[in-house]
This record gives sequence, C-alpha cells and structure tokens, in this order.
Amino acid sequence: MAEEKEEKKGFRVVDKRTSAQEADQKKKPTKKEEKEKGEKAADETKAEEKASQPLPEVNFSTFVYSLSTSVLVHLGEIPEPISEKMDKNLPLAKQTIDILGILQEKTKGNLTPDEENLLNSFLYDLRMRYVKAMG
Repeated sequence: MAEEKEEKKGFRVVDKRTSAQEADQKKKPTKKEEKEKGEKAADETKAEEKASQPLPEVNFSTFVYSLSTSVLVHLGEIPEPISEKMDKNLPLAKQTIDILGILQEKTKGNLTPDEENLLNSFLYDLRMRYVKAMG
C-alpha cells in the first residue's frame, strides 16, 4: 500500500514559457526597436496599399510593358516598387532584354501591327539604354 501512494505522487510539470513571454512583453522597447517597428509597419502598409490596387488586364502589351519596366529597374533608371531602391543589375537587365528578343522572334507574324511596333520600339530603346549603362 505504501508503494501505491508513491506511484500516485508522480511529478509536476510547470511551463515557464508563458512567464518568459510575459516578461518580454513587459520589457520596454528601446528607441531603436521602436524605430525599426515603425519602419516595418510603414513598409507593410505600403505593400498592402500596392497590393489592393486593381491590376490591369493581362494581354500582350501589358506583358511587354511589365518586362520593359523590369529592365528599367535592373538598369537602375527607376526605383524598385517595394523597397524604392535604385540598384543596377546589368546581367538581369541583359537577360530580360534577351527574353524580349526571344519573344519577338517567336511571335513574328502572329502579332497585330500595334503589338509588333510596341515590341520593336521597346527592344530598340532598352538595348540602347543597356549599351549606355555598360559604357
């Protein structure tokens, strides 16, 4: 019978994680932490605003515009939409220009005159901008 009492005692588990979480919440943030939190909230707000804007209809012209804009970002001529930084990445710019060139070659004879003129003029302009950025 004494053995039965010992078996029933067992052990007790205390979860101290909730105490640690409460202590972290009660700890006053530093000015740097507050600034970082404010900047992060502002970035999230900007991203949400841009995400809530209606997207344009997807067609060949908007696809070409999108790729062309990507090239301009990589050439450092316009800022990135989210971070608003202006960084050059010439290999990516060249790759996207090459993709537009492949698109031009593979769609030859299947585009409307307006679509063909748009693609040709974008390709010419982007190639000239790339050469200028390289030199």
